[in-house]
This record gives sequence, C-alpha cells and structure tokens, in this order.
Amino acid sequence: MAADTVRVTARISGVVQGVGFRYWTARKADELMLTGTVRNASDGSVELVAEGSVERVERFTSWLHSSNAPGRVENVDFQVSEATGEFDDFRIVG
Repeated sequence: MAADTVRVTARISGVVQGVGFRYWTARKADELMLTGTVRNASDGSVELVAEGSVERVERFTSWLHSSNAPGRVENVDFQVSEATGEFDDFRIVG
C-alpha cells in the first residue's frame, strides 16, 4: 500500500435510493481509479467504502457533496482512515 493511500467510509443520506445513486457512484469511483463498495442501507441511506490516493479520495468526497451526484444528497458523514488494500475494484453490493 502506498503511503498516500487512504480509505473513506461514508454514509450518504437524502434521496439516494432508487435514483441510480449506487450506479453513478461506482462509475465515478472507477473514473477516479478507486476501489471499494457501495450499498443501500435499510434506513434509506447509502453506505460506501472507497480506497485510493488522498487526492482522488478528496475529489470523490467533493463529488458526493456536489449537485453532480444523483438524487438529492442531504448529508455525507464520512471518516478517513488508513487503507487496507482489501479491494481489487469498486463494486455495488447488497
């Protein structure tokens, strides 16, 4: 794992299920060459884990907060930690 590689774990709330949010989030992660997963949560939010360079993860979290993200994002709670390298690609799960 490169020293500048990080993991972001996020919960996105708002109108984010049934609007293509997971699909477009996975496309954006692929575009930024991030690895991880995105899934719908039972409470109507979306959970994601993404790993990549600090710069690319910052671009990803900025996109999540922007009007370019699908649906209507009301809140993004996230934390950044050390990457584990457990993912080979970015997948929609669950």
